[in-house]
Amino acid sequence: MFAWQAPDREVDALVGGRHNDPFGLLGPHESADGLVIRAFVPHAGTLEAIEPDGTRIAALSRRHDAGFFEALVPGRPAWARYRLRARNDGGEWELDDPYSFGPVLGPIDDYLLVEGTHRLLYERLGAHPCEHEGVAGVRFAVWAPNASRVSVVGDFNTWDGRRHQMRKRVDSGLWELFAPGVGEGTIYKYEIAAADGRLLPLKADPFGFRGEFRPATGSVVARTDTFEWHDEAHIAARAQGEARRKPMSVYEVHLGSWRRGEWGRFLTYDELADQLVSYAAWMGFTHIELLPISEHPLDASWGYQPIGLFAPTSRFGDPAGFARFVDRAHQAGLSVILDWVPAHFPTDIHGLAHFDGSTLYEHPDPRRGFHPDWNTAIYDFGRREVANMLIANALYWLDRFHIDGLRVDAVASMLYLDYSRRQGEWSPNPDGSNDNKDAVAFLRRANEAIYAEHPGTVVIAEESTSWAGVSQPVYAGGLGFGFKWNMGWMHDTLDYMSTGAVYRPWHHDKITFGITYAFSENFVLPLSHDEVVHGKGTIFGRMPGDDWQRFATQRAYYGLMWAYPGKKLLFMGQEFAQRREWSEERSLDWHLTDQGPHHRGMQMLVRDLNFLYRDVIALHARDCEPEGFRWIVVDDKDQSVFAWLRFGAEGDPPVAMVANLTPVPRTDYRLGLPQAGRWREILNTDAAGYGGSGLGNLGAVTAHADPAHGLPASARVVLPPLATLYFIWEPEEAAPQGATGDRQ
Repeated sequence: MFAWQAPDREVDALVGGRHNDPFGLLGPHESADGLVIRAFVPHAGTLEAIEPDGTRIAALSRRHDAGFFEALVPGRPAWARYRLRARNDGGEWELDDPYSFGPVLGPIDDYLLVEGTHRLLYERLGAHPCEHEGVAGVRFAVWAPNASRVSVVGDFNTWDGRRHQMRKRVDSGLWELFAPGVGEGTIYKYEIAAADGRLLPLKADPFGFRGEFRPATGSVVARTDTFEWHDEAHIAARAQGEARRKPMSVYEVHLGSWRRGEWGRFLTYDELADQLVSYAAWMGFTHIELLPISEHPLDASWGYQPIGLFAPTSRFGDPAGFARFVDRAHQAGLSVILDWVPAHFPTDIHGLAHFDGSTLYEHPDPRRGFHPDWNTAIYDFGRREVANMLIANALYWLDRFHIDGLRVDAVASMLYLDYSRRQGEWSPNPDGSNDNKDAVAFLRRANEAIYAEHPGTVVIAEESTSWAGVSQPVYAGGLGFGFKWNMGWMHDTLDYMSTGAVYRPWHHDKITFGITYAFSENFVLPLSHDEVVHGKGTIFGRMPGDDWQRFATQRAYYGLMWAYPGKKLLFMGQEFAQRREWSEERSLDWHLTDQGPHHRGMQMLVRDLNFLYRDVIALHARDCEPEGFRWIVVDDKDQSVFAWLRFGAEGDPPVAMVANLTPVPRTDYRLGLPQAGRWREILNTDAAGYGGSGLGNLGAVTAHADPAHGLPASARVVLPPLATLYFIWEPEEAAPQGATGDRQ
């Protein structure tokens, strides 16, 4: 054996998939005798090194029957580009040797990943079509510090993990490789050998931009940086003013069941842009919030157990299709919020669980790394590289897809070490406390990064406890969210509205109590998907009485909700009083809107509420400030009447809301008001156009200087049964406008 030839033990290790440094063996290498070229090309009978123009350089000798070749090429520099020409009984083919290319990552990538500050990590990890050293291909990079080998496998190498073994960057645990000749649309996974040599199940790319359609689990090479956007005006407007002073009426949607195509197929992103975007805009919503659309294997998880964090689900098309959906929404004046799930991840073998044979992404202590409610793994928030990946993921959706905000799921499960655990099942802090300090630090860092990089976006917490300062700035000791879901309001008001009218006087505080904390956070009032599943029925189904009373009660409830301090969120189908409980397996019952006046009337009421909320400044400008609210009637529990005022800035006309939550009409109710004069009735949920009885105040009432309810003026008003009314003060010279219930 010549000195320049590879030792047999190294050749055996390479073809056996056990070599710890394939780049140290394969490709061009300087030796004392000259340049040595080595290659591993299975199925080749003969192999030649050739110039890029096809001129022969040298024939390589076959050292191993598995396809290991090498040759000495004296006088040739190592930097000179070459290709390979292979032959066997089946024919001839040419290829570029992946081991003839230099690294695709640099020291700064190692440094920033380890430091946990690589904001653009998604530009470096994953699969990226590119031209490297003058050759087209795809650069792959993945983090697996405890692996002994990582290979990219796919159809391009017959899923043979020996052929595209990656280069390990020891300082960071990153593995990288340039694969010449590979392009967009290529299906791939990572073949990983653990530190002890165990071959793990094939893994999808944690940074893959596209996934296969389930039940297939491969990653697909795709680009997300070449979309042509037409939303400059929307992005510019988004950055103007404070989100808490703007109207926010959110239509919460599960894309897979909002509407289905023929034979129950999923609609495409483009079909959803045509239908869903148009509908939400027509309904007057300001935002669409999507249940998680990151790639996930199980439909029944609704997306809350994602595996492809960087991949819009292939159920509805490719990433470009999702980008077009967002672009169309923006052009229609709608903002798009994504549900984002950093709290946990599923343990499917092709995902993040034990990714490199160790507890890499999950916390190593099962008392902190396993979620008993969902049988999922919990991220190790204290590990810088893991926190870095999650923050980069949040920024990715805002950067590449122009998303307007994120709603962070299950925040409470992140904040408490003992969340859903019994004594002895959780590990307290050294001082005995139960707060997850790593998760708190992660959430603060994430919120700071999002608001710094993308002004005008919003981050909303689904946080179900009384953790203080969820929506307060980080510099003030808060978690840094923009808004928090008001779960207390949701539960209390649903309990109240589902109680029979005769019993409501004993539950009056279910409505009044919420105001005592309504301004402690920047709240969103959610009637969400969680309230219409798992045997809970629908909003309509929870209303008591016969059909007429149920429709009337639901209309009155929505009227009260849209006048209550806080931003609004309504789950799809509840805007037209869906009767059947929601299921991810089928479309909403759209036929109901064509049956009689009541379902259509509910839909038109929500539409009118949305436009009033947007157009009347007093209904939204101070949703999060106590100066925007004043009780008028707080203690009339015997008649189940509630009334309050909403204020905008000085000079904006105030709005009075009054709700009669009994089926008894009250035709001469004295209502205190802050000003004498004409108060126009701008909403009556009992209007005939909504399916109500049509009882009302003939378009307006007149307030006189007769004090009542601690206010200097009052008016005699008609309160229809199970109805909510809005009145807005207007100067005498203001021209009357049309009544509600007739918007076209």
